[in-house]
Amino acid sequence: MHADKIIIIDFGSQYTKLIARKVRECHVYSEVIACTADMTGLVHDKTIKGIILSGGPQSVYMKNAYSLAELILSMNVPILGICYGLQLLSHHFKGSVKGG
Repeated sequence: MHADKIIIIDFGSQYTKLIARKVRECHVYSEVIACTADMTGLVHDKTIKGIILSGGPQSVYMKNAYSLAELILSMNVPILGICYGLQLLSHHFKGSVKGG
């Protein structure tokens, strides 16, 4: 059992393993979870101290784009969005996401 951990939700980024390694280099345990996985068990895990939403090849405006699981927001832990992960957070909270 690990005292503290960071969950990395993978939206298809080519850098997800690098993100996990960098977190571990800070002496913090991390777990990578596919964005399509069942995340209901995470809600009761009190060792989770933060969540990183990875990047990915999609845009929030694409048909069938991955969405942000509501239960992630209900966990009351810090969330860092990278690229697509940040788009998801912005879109969820009614921010604007514009093309480059």
